[in-house]
Parts: sequence; structure tokens; C-alpha cells
Amino acid sequence: MEPEPVLENPDTRVFVVCDCTNGEKKDSQYNAPWDPPRSVLLVNKLRTEPIIKAIDDLLLHIQKLYPDVKIYAEDRSDIPDGVQAWRPGQNSAPVDLVITLGGDGTILHAASLFSHGAVPPVLSFSMGTLGFLLPFHIDDYAKGLKAVFDGKATILHRMRLSCSFYDQDGRKVGSDEDAWQVMNEIALHRGSSPHLNTIDIYVDGQHLTESVSDGMIVSTPTGSTAYSLSAGGPIVHPSLSAVLLVPICPRSLSFRPLVFPSSSSITLRIGDKSRAAAGVSVDGRTVHVLNPGESVTVHVSPYPVPCINRSSIVDIVSSSNGDEQDDSPLRPEGPEGVGPGKEDDWVRDINNLLQYNATFRSKALLRYSRSGSGS
Repeated sequence: MEPEPVLENPDTRVFVVCDCTNGEKKDSQYNAPWDPPRSVLLVNKLRTEPIIKAIDDLLLHIQKLYPDVKIYAEDRSDIPDGVQAWRPGQNSAPVDLVITLGGDGTILHAASLFSHGAVPPVLSFSMGTLGFLLPFHIDDYAKGLKAVFDGKATILHRMRLSCSFYDQDGRKVGSDEDAWQVMNEIALHRGSSPHLNTIDIYVDGQHLTESVSDGMIVSTPTGSTAYSLSAGGPIVHPSLSAVLLVPICPRSLSFRPLVFPSSSSITLRIGDKSRAAAGVSVDGRTVHVLNPGESVTVHVSPYPVPCINRSSIVDIVSSSNGDEQDDSPLRPEGPEGVGPGKEDDWVRDINNLLQYNATFRSKALLRYSRSGSGS
């Protein structure tokens, strides 16, 4: 199996490396090998008062400590003062770092802006929203930026999917540039129709099965904790290279979710006798409608999303003067466990956000602990 090529976006200085040959394990989390960013793109959700204040503080901090950095924001009506407008596209201004302020949806939107090439590293700040893609709270913006500019940031490459549509005669609809880049999932669904979808599923050109269901989900490991999880799909670590195929309310009780290698190409074709067309949703946005005989083909995109981990803040446990404490419930108190800078954000999140394997007893103890602490 030949290694996938190193891909470089001419508009950034980010290199994406994928090499899993010869049985060697390639860690998807590693220290960022880039020079300090020369340009930053700010992506935020609707500008409420907390967002406006956070943006003002963030811009002031960057302008003061990193005065040579060029700052961009999306070209829209609420663009902040003191930044330059940025428009996506192949001729867009080069961007070395993306900073998001908002929730998981803001990160999905930021990734969608780079549909024609590599995505710059993404530094995500939560504005109080919980999410699997939100390693930093906005209060930690100074530490997060310092880790990036000091070259100490660790990155997790979250794979994306690419999908193309075909008509009844098998002709591609649009050009290769029109292929959608997907971070979470592609979902085919019956929409408002009262009838089930009939969908023929092909894997690498081989017919797998005929699905009679409310729809189908093709998901990335990152998307395994989103719509796929609600439909009964497995939870997959985001560092794995895999494609999930999950039915939505299938008629057959034996139709179980499947996990394929990242080299697989999956085609979903609406059956000729299907009584319902299928809406196609990409990361929660309806982008297309497939009629009987039409299809969508999904495969792994060569352009993942490099997400900066919270473990980049290696001094979160104790600063040089020893006055900082880690508030993570997973922090080991003894010699066992991992040290600062080695934590897996995903392990923390499935416990904190999903309450993974939490029994009735442990939930009760958790509530008692919170009430006892006065919180």
C-alpha cells in the first residue's frame, strides 16, 4: 500500500502528512511543525454581547503581543473593527491559523470555508457551549495563542469526507471543484415524505445491500458522536482513519452499523422503485435532493482538519510559581496516569459530555458531590 502524498495548500504553510505503511503506527497527535503564523482568520457565531467583548479582548491581545500578524474576518455585515475582510475561494488571501469563537457548529462552518484545499490549524474557543470540538474556553485564549506562536501546540488531524453526486445515467453532476468536504457526516433522509427510502449501497463498486429505512448516514470518526450516535452508531476515536455506515430506523432488525477502512468508496443510490426521494444533508445543511436512479459517492478527503488540542497548554497543571491548578476531574493525583501535555481530550470528553458508562449509582454520587460542594 503506497503512502498517501504530502499535500500542501499553496495558500497556506500547513502540511498534511498521512503515512500508515509497513505496519508503522503514525501518531495523529504531534507538535505543530510550522513557523509562527503570519495571518489569522477569525470565525465567530452571531455577535452577541459576550462574543463582541471576547473578540475585542482577543484582537487587543494579538495586536499587542503579535503586532506583525495580519488579522482577517469573514466578509459580512458584523465584521469587527481593525481587521481585513476575507472571502473563501481558490484566490483567497493566505491564512496560517483559524480561530473560532462559538460552538461545534462554528468549527464545522470554519472547515467548510476551505473546500478546495488544506485547512489551516484550527484553534477553537468555547463561549460556554459544551462540545467535542471545543478544547479551550475563551478565558484560556492567551495560553492557547502562546502555545501556537511558541510552536508547542499539539494537533489532531480530524479526517473529512468528500462527496460527489451523479445523475440517473451515472454522469457526475458539476465538476470536481463542486465536491463537498464534510467533517461530521453525510446523511440521506426521506425528509417530509411518509414513505421509506429504498437505497442501494455499494462499497468499492460491489453491491452490499438494499436499505429500506428512513435514510443512511456516512460518518467520519469525528461525526461518530453526532447524528451517527443518535442513530445507534459506534463511538470511534477521531484519530482513526475509518468510515462509518449507519442506517436510520431500518425496517430490518439485522441491519447493523458497519465500519470500513478509509480507503473505501461508498455509493448510495436511490432505488428505481423507491417511493420517496432523499434529501442529502452535509454537516446538518440540506444541499441536494436525490431522485430515484440518482446517487452520491463518498470517500475520504485528502484534506483533514488540523485541530489544536487542549493538551497544548502544558502548564495548565502548575505554572512556574505554582499558583495554577488543573480543574479536570480526570487529573490523576498519584504517580499513575498521564502527565500534563499528554492527556487525550477525547477520553475526557466522552466522560464529561456523554457520561460514558455512568451507572445510576455513579450519577447519584456525582449529583451529591456537586450539591455538597455548593455548586
